[in-house]
Amino acid sequence: MTYYLHSIPGRLRVKIPSVKGQPDKAMAIRSLLEDVEGVESISANTVTGSVVVKYEPVLVHSDQILSILKKNDFFDEARAVTMDRAVAEAGSTVGRALSKAFCGWAVGRALEGTGLSFLAVLI
Repeated sequence: MTYYLHSIPGRLRVKIPSVKGQPDKAMAIRSLLEDVEGVESISANTVTGSVVVKYEPVLVHSDQILSILKKNDFFDEARAVTMDRAVAEAGSTVGRALSKAFCGWAVGRALEGTGLSFLAVLI
């Protein structure tokens, strides 16, 4: 269960797995945050499990909102993935795939026209 987290001043988006398919959990989060000073709006999508909180950064900080969610067992900081981390992991995966593809191509070209070309296809 991973919690996706994206925050810019005035807007916090948290993907909370327990909200997915659970309208009662979405309503509980709305109820929990609607009285927090500075919170302007809360929208929860039960299809994706995404909760977006728009707030006034002068009155409340995203860390305070996350703390409320954490305290009420809606957010697990240890399993949170930020946008930076998600992009880095995706880049690493793409890099490995491109590296394998290039190596396969290079070996194929090196062995092209030789008796070992069949082996290159297998590699």
